Amino acid sequence: MEDSNLRDAIEAFYLRYGFATRCLHAGEKIGQPKLKSHVNAIFATSTFTFDSAEEGADLFARRKQGYIYTRMGNPTVVVAEAKLNSLEGRDVKLADPDCCIASLLYSSGMGAIASLAFALLHPGDVLLRGETLYGSTDDFFLTMLPRFGVKTVIVDTENLDDVREKIRQNPKAKMIFFETPTNPLLGLTDIPELVKIVREVNPEIVVAVDNTFATPYLQQPLSMGADVIMHSTTKYLSGHGALIGGALVTKHEWIKEELFHTMKDTGACPSPFDTWLLNMGMKTLPLRMDKHCSSAQILAEWLENHPRVKKVYYPGLKSSPEYALAKKQMRAAGGMISFEIDGGYEQATKFLNNVHLLSLAVSLGCVDSLVQHPASMTHASMSPEARLHAGITDNLIRLSVGIEEVEDLKADIDHALAKM
Repeated sequence: MEDSNLRDAIEAFYLRYGFATRCLHAGEKIGQPKLKSHVNAIFATSTFTFDSAEEGADLFARRKQGYIYTRMGNPTVVVAEAKLNSLEGRDVKLADPDCCIASLLYSSGMGAIASLAFALLHPGDVLLRGETLYGSTDDFFLTMLPRFGVKTVIVDTENLDDVREKIRQNPKAKMIFFETPTNPLLGLTDIPELVKIVREVNPEIVVAVDNTFATPYLQQPLSMGADVIMHSTTKYLSGHGALIGGALVTKHEWIKEELFHTMKDTGACPSPFDTWLLNMGMKTLPLRMDKHCSSAQILAEWLENHPRVKKVYYPGLKSSPEYALAKKQMRAAGGMISFEIDGGYEQATKFLNNVHLLSLAVSLGCVDSLVQHPASMTHASMSPEARLHAGITDNLIRLSVGIEEVEDLKADIDHALAKM
């Protein structure tokens, strides 16, 4: 499909339908042959044939306006990319001539983050990165990017004065990357206010937001002024723990071109089957997120009053310093809870070894509940000093709340806490 026709088809969904409807229907007829199957096909092919040598040459000259090789585009992948465009782009001002709303899917969340860095950063550039990040993101920024001559500077994005000061101190900064909510302490950054500061001090800086925890159902950073959104599609977007994937969504044509070029040359593309699973998962996103959020709210309030729990991190709690910002910026507070138990690493181990209904596993956003120990698992690559500075203590537990009956989750957590 020609780019102009694809844009028109996607924009129709921006303007006409609500979120749940777009989850089901957006993108479904884009890029697929005119077949009568109700569910889209999986195009499990590495390459595509040409009707003539002239057609092949023409497709290579125009690149994204036809199918050549699955690393550079596949009908199954285009469907999911178009759906994500619609979910993230509804409230973006499309009148901006540089606004294109483009999604690119990747083989993993880390593949997306690495591709973003390789596409937009060059030797001598500075990356401003949030103080608290997923462990592998943190490790990539601290150990890999310096090998390519990129300097990383930690900024507390929850402190807007620090954001302003770090931008002024680093005139070579080209991008600011942060999570909101953060992993695992669920800190929030005021996206519109941060964007305002960036545009005032150095408008050339690209604002990139990891929106994995929130999903487009709870928060849409592009509509708040961000330039790029990153997702680990492994998590809530797919929802069933059956795939590994990542995504980048941008509203700028030039960023889309740089990302596609990097995708083409580094090859961090997703498989058609994983993308088909992702598309199926996104269809139930609002139903799942409503249940994740409502159960997490109940559990957080219950944990806050539990005698064996010292502290609960959840922006939906009225006692949380993030409560007002969560109300302002998010539809709901999300399905993730972190809490500190009464004790240290040994007590945390006893708790984790005594859950039965909860799955002891890293990752998050699955329909079933997952629980893990950040200090020794997802954030183990951070130095002990960095973990402590970030507030990731040895008695911290991270819980991804599933869609089970909330009373059953309470009973399982209470049983494990009692075993301590």
